[in-house]
Amino acid sequence: MSKSSANRLVQSKWVLIFGGLTWCILFSGCRVGLLLGLLIAGPPTVEPEFDRQTKESMTDKDVTVAVVCFAPTEVRYSFDNIDHELAKYVAFRLAEHKISIVPPDHIHAWLEENKDWDKPEEIGAAFKSTYVIYVDLNEFSLFEEGSTSLYRGRSEAVVSAWKMDDDGTAEKIFSMEKISKFPQQQPVSAAEDTYPNFKGRYLSRLSNEIGRFFYEYYLSDEIGAGN
Repeated sequence: MSKSSANRLVQSKWVLIFGGLTWCILFSGCRVGLLLGLLIAGPPTVEPEFDRQTKESMTDKDVTVAVVCFAPTEVRYSFDNIDHELAKYVAFRLAEHKISIVPPDHIHAWLEENKDWDKPEEIGAAFKSTYVIYVDLNEFSLFEEGSTSLYRGRSEAVVSAWKMDDDGTAEKIFSMEKISKFPQQQPVSAAEDTYPNFKGRYLSRLSNEIGRFFYEYYLSDEIGAGN
């Protein structure tokens, strides 16, 4: 087959495709029209709550973000390193969504050397970040209430964002409560999963729930988030 014949064949196929789509839209109602819209524009997305409230975005050019988590003594008694673990998971989630982060291990090392810190702006000033995300983890558990053989992740936290000024001070410009439970429907039997694996799954889930305050995500992800 010659090149011109092949081109005509491709053009004919596209004519048939667009003709078929036009017929479907005209005669099959809005459902097919919606499908075509999804094919052209992609699935609908949800604006991050941080962007909506502040009219700013952590995905902007030259923005860097430091993530720090604080857990009270009663939480760290059962989960010794949970503050660093959650901060690391959240930071990596942000990085996956094109947000430039301060390496979490660098922040952890600074916190170990400066145990008397008490303000998020101290971390921002130390690493010259644009924002500091501060996760105040008030509650955290991995077992179903009253059980040692059923897994269900639960946590309560206040997530805030602090915007750094040139003089090293900061202003809290965003704050949201996060109450999390996973799975939503039924707990997971300890016979079906290991403790370390479930812990990793829940931290991954929780970090995504927190991260969605700051990055865009698909509406379909929110609809399917109940499992």
